[in-house]
Amino acid sequence: MPKKSGKINSKKTLPQKRNNKRPEESYLALLNILEDIEVEREIINKERDRALAIINNLSDGILVFDKKKNLSLINPQAELFFETKAPDIIGKSASDFAEIPLFKSLINLLSQEDKKIFRKELSLKKNLILEATVTPLIIEKEEMGTLINLHDITKEKTVERIKTEFVSLSAHQLRTPLSAIKWTLRMLLDGDAGELNKEQRDFLEKTYKSNERMISLINDLLNVTRIEEGRYIYQPLFRDFVGIAHSVVDLYRGEIEKKNIKFEFKEPEQKLPRILADEEKIKLAVENLLNNAIGYTFPGGSIIISIDLLENEIEFKIEDTGTGIPKDEQSRVFTKFFRGINAVRMETEGSGLGLFVTKNIIEAHGGRIWFKSEEGRGSTFYFTLPLTKPKIE
Repeated sequence: MPKKSGKINSKKTLPQKRNNKRPEESYLALLNILEDIEVEREIINKERDRALAIINNLSDGILVFDKKKNLSLINPQAELFFETKAPDIIGKSASDFAEIPLFKSLINLLSQEDKKIFRKELSLKKNLILEATVTPLIIEKEEMGTLINLHDITKEKTVERIKTEFVSLSAHQLRTPLSAIKWTLRMLLDGDAGELNKEQRDFLEKTYKSNERMISLINDLLNVTRIEEGRYIYQPLFRDFVGIAHSVVDLYRGEIEKKNIKFEFKEPEQKLPRILADEEKIKLAVENLLNNAIGYTFPGGSIIISIDLLENEIEFKIEDTGTGIPKDEQSRVFTKFFRGINAVRMETEGSGLGLFVTKNIIEAHGGRIWFKSEEGRGSTFYFTLPLTKPKIE
């Protein structure tokens, strides 16, 4: 009996030893997990502090709005822009900011339908112009809020304004003597000062053409300064667009025939309604496109102009078989002073301002302008003009 009871007791003691060991192992494992969590927390906190340090030391202003349009973050530079402090405005909604004068333009930007806005100018006050970029904050495909980046471009805009004023002043000062030279040369060519021999006439005609090119350049520069000052379109009336296009084509028929270019003007089948436009400026837009098509099309090539009536607008298209625009240069086509490398090699005349001016004319009338081009095979330029009242400043 004692031996039997001894065996029973020995069996009971074995599980007790295992049970004492398991809690100890679990405790150590739990400690290790807690240590790992603490290490990860320290890493996260350091990364957070590092990100905040970067944001706080940026030269650009940063604002973050949450999903409910409440301000959740503003960095020191943005505080300077808006003359405020973070504790006073954090947590406020966009509607609350609408009552603060300096925030009005920013809130108007946030109220637009476009969720992404790239480099939109904001004039907060007399000597502060910002460039705003608005981007949705998306985390794991879920929109968590809105990030606004504000870059100070006051200095750049001041330099740009000074340059514009200088160009405008210089162009006006140059145009007067050039006009005097033009009429003097015209009088000589017309024989008002006596008969000219062939050699004299050739010299004067070359001088007259050079003077005309200078006047054209001055006019282009003046147009650019007016565009940049926002005072370019100033005489909008209801006009016949087909008639305007015909008047431009008539001016260039001689040059088209001289280069032996096949030319076709496709008019719309139905009579088009009149459009509200500045005739002089629309004529210049058509002239710039036609002049480019002629200049960059080789003898024996072709140019086709077509005008169509769309649902709410008129579309103008001019297609040529000229030199075309290299693909890597197409993004710069409508910028100031742009001339393609292949165009420069052809030694055609041009200031690189024509397409810039044309784009601004069309957009000032509420229209659109674009093109398709392939180097060596030609270009097709399009623009539209709305049948409704355009937005003209």
